[in-house]
Amino acid sequence: MKNKIQVQLIALREDNNSRSNIKKQLEIIETIHNNDADQLKDLANLFQDRITNPDYTINYVDGLIYEKLLNSQNQEIIQFTSKLCPQGIVPLQSAKKMNYQDLQSLLVKHDLLAADKLTQKKLIELAGVNIQDRNWLYFTDINKIPAQDLQTIDKLWHTHSKGKFGFAVQRQIWLTAEKDWGKLWEKIGWEVDKVPCRYPDEFQWNSDGPKGHLPLFNQLRGVQVLSALFSHQAWNNC
Repeated sequence: MKNKIQVQLIALREDNNSRSNIKKQLEIIETIHNNDADQLKDLANLFQDRITNPDYTINYVDGLIYEKLLNSQNQEIIQFTSKLCPQGIVPLQSAKKMNYQDLQSLLVKHDLLAADKLTQKKLIELAGVNIQDRNWLYFTDINKIPAQDLQTIDKLWHTHSKGKFGFAVQRQIWLTAEKDWGKLWEKIGWEVDKVPCRYPDEFQWNSDGPKGHLPLFNQLRGVQVLSALFSHQAWNNC
């Protein structure tokens, strides 16, 4: 007789492409224990079926499954997952041959402060700025960053945050707020009662932060740089 988790996983298998039940899917995955070999094996089999589907597209449900399997305490499951997805589930594409496996690893491990710092470093390098000269970007630097690389960074953050984080999420909130920066800061938690949060202690370096809270992006240097980022051609099809 199948247990409750197995029944739920069967339902999850059948509901692969339903957006209306994404919240339910995430809840099912999060109930699985990291040291329950049977549940993890069922989840691993489901994961394999999902990502090998010819019509598969990257999504944050599978991002959570991948994290659950890779962060489990079961070496067999970890090895299975690593072999199945040796470079993760997000294609690490780069127009400048940038290596994104280190960023992916930090996001999968939920080390968001380190991931945020690494994201800023990579953006600076992608813009062609010598990080020894300055560790920030001017708005004129933004268009030097290839669209493909911005999209890869964004997909990594989005996929490994249950859809909460990433530049595209922040941009959508900004557009919904009619490009009102004050409303954006409030909605994504960069300001509290109109007072800017102090870095790093007053930011939330976990999945409990507001939607769009991470990654940070020159938040202390005015709006020109972020405006340039939100206007980048990387988001033309968003």
